[in-house]
Amino acid sequence: MLQLNYIRENRDTVIERLAVKHFKEIGLIDEIISLDEERRKIQSESDALSAEANAAAKKIGDLMRQGKKEEAETVKSKSSGYKEQVKQLLDQLGTIEAALNEKIVQLPNLPHQSVPAGVSADDNEIVLSHGEIPALSEEALPHWELLIKYGIVDLELGVKVAGAGFPIYKGKGAKLQRALINFFLDQAAEEGYEEVQVPILVNEDSAFATGQLPDKEGQMYYIGNDNLYLIPTAEVPVTNIYRDEIVKEVQFPIKHCAYTPCFRREAGSYGAHVRGLNRLHQFDKVETVQIVHPERSYEVLEEMSLYVQGLLQKLELPYRVLRLCGGDMSFTSALTYDMEVYSSAQKRWLEVSSVSNFETYQANRLKVRFKNADGKMQLAHTLNGSALALPRIVAAILENNQTEKGIKIPAVLVPYTKFEYID
Repeated sequence: MLQLNYIRENRDTVIERLAVKHFKEIGLIDEIISLDEERRKIQSESDALSAEANAAAKKIGDLMRQGKKEEAETVKSKSSGYKEQVKQLLDQLGTIEAALNEKIVQLPNLPHQSVPAGVSADDNEIVLSHGEIPALSEEALPHWELLIKYGIVDLELGVKVAGAGFPIYKGKGAKLQRALINFFLDQAAEEGYEEVQVPILVNEDSAFATGQLPDKEGQMYYIGNDNLYLIPTAEVPVTNIYRDEIVKEVQFPIKHCAYTPCFRREAGSYGAHVRGLNRLHQFDKVETVQIVHPERSYEVLEEMSLYVQGLLQKLELPYRVLRLCGGDMSFTSALTYDMEVYSSAQKRWLEVSSVSNFETYQANRLKVRFKNADGKMQLAHTLNGSALALPRIVAAILENNQTEKGIKIPAVLVPYTKFEYID
């Protein structure tokens, strides 16, 4: 969440930047500032009264030691109400702080100055494009027909077992999934990411700390009996490893990768663009997370973008990089790059990765801090990136690599799959 002192000291800037995200509840800013003024006033009164109470207690003790019992009783009588007054002020303070917190968590992160002020995905900025779009024959099939033709993913069987959006991978389809996961993890290790295995269920505190709550509760699967959430991405448990931690500056950059299944309700998703593997309720993903010094976070963001692009190049997939506009950004992000691969049979671009810098927004919720060179406590910056999400990668590999012999497997995956074609 945004830092309270920044909101107080930069009201106009906060309003200006939130407008880029098309945030409508701008009145919250002045409500927060007003509550903060009241909070500080009561805190000051409480501190002053506590100081008076402490001074009176000291004076009473001194008088008693001097044998001046009558004078001590007089001071004691005059100060007898301090304790109750302080308690009342602290109760007021607790109520105000709860109201203040309830309002401040409704504010999204401020977008970086480079974020375009668009309203939808159509306004995202194309940063670069790479690779040649394959020219397929007229007989080329979309991936959902290829899944059936080669018997590698059974969508209908998934419906029987769990419901729509829960595919069952079979034979070479399952092996391709495992190959991609292992390839992505091996590549991340070479890039210096430490692999972790994390829970796929998280508690409310963890979901709040990375910004899924209160923004995305409707998109997460909830386990009511245990008050737990199925993770929408490994970003949530991995980043929460450092919740309430004071890290050392010499540890930066902290780099982790993790493979997990991911779960998203995707409520309200309908139409042709969600066919096949285009949008699922359960899917596999390798996630990369970094916790870094604030001075380096945008340099690291570019490095993470280049890393994901390198994976796409090795998979021989044509792709493009988009800088998301304010209207298409997530609640928590300050700047996001989306990587999209071209699906030749569908003749459209498919998002396969988002790489984001959250600056201090998550760190403030997480309370992940470090002492800087001056010994002052400071919030770290957090970043994450999909490296990569599998379903649309698989869709693009299947569609772009159709040949008379079958689906040609990218060369970098053959040592993992142990086969060159799906036939």
